[in-house]
Amino acid sequence: MPALQTVTRDARVIPFIDEGEGPVSLVLIPEHSLEGDALGAITHYLAEEAGFRIIRIDEPGGADASVDERVADVIAVLEHVGLEDTWVGGHGPGGTVARAVAAEHTARVDGLLLLGAEDAGAPLAPGIPVLIIQGAEDAVTPAVNGERLQASAPDRATVRTVAGDHLFPMSHPIETALFIEEYLDWD
Repeated sequence: MPALQTVTRDARVIPFIDEGEGPVSLVLIPEHSLEGDALGAITHYLAEEAGFRIIRIDEPGGADASVDERVADVIAVLEHVGLEDTWVGGHGPGGTVARAVAAEHTARVDGLLLLGAEDAGAPLAPGIPVLIIQGAEDAVTPAVNGERLQASAPDRATVRTVAGDHLFPMSHPIETALFIEEYLDWD
């Protein structure tokens, strides 16, 4: 298991894990209310089996940070590890942060991954592909959220459904990771 690393921005410590060395990179932001290794099974599969480089940022900005602060923390990690461009994604509120990163730093984002998309009301960043994975029984971020986002960008947004509730990335990590691998492997 890769070691937890940190970077400091504005006196805040931002923990992250950098795993894998593949040509495709993905930054993943977990839902802030979940414990540390919430997306660990997905990231490990994508790094070890799919050959991707995965940067998992645990709790960027902390639970009380604004989306803008969390975006700045994600960018600080990207700069620290030397990634000029990458896919960015997240689960629930982490996906909302990923959407903001894509909107504010479009030139640095190759594509967007949303695991349980929130109804954030913000449009998708222009010109980048979007993979949305929703839990079939998710009452927190229902499937209709993903369908609405796809309808707003039908030429570049794809929705996949995984069995399970809002915690589908933890209860169905391999199925979720396979959707991600299949979609990002062409990049």
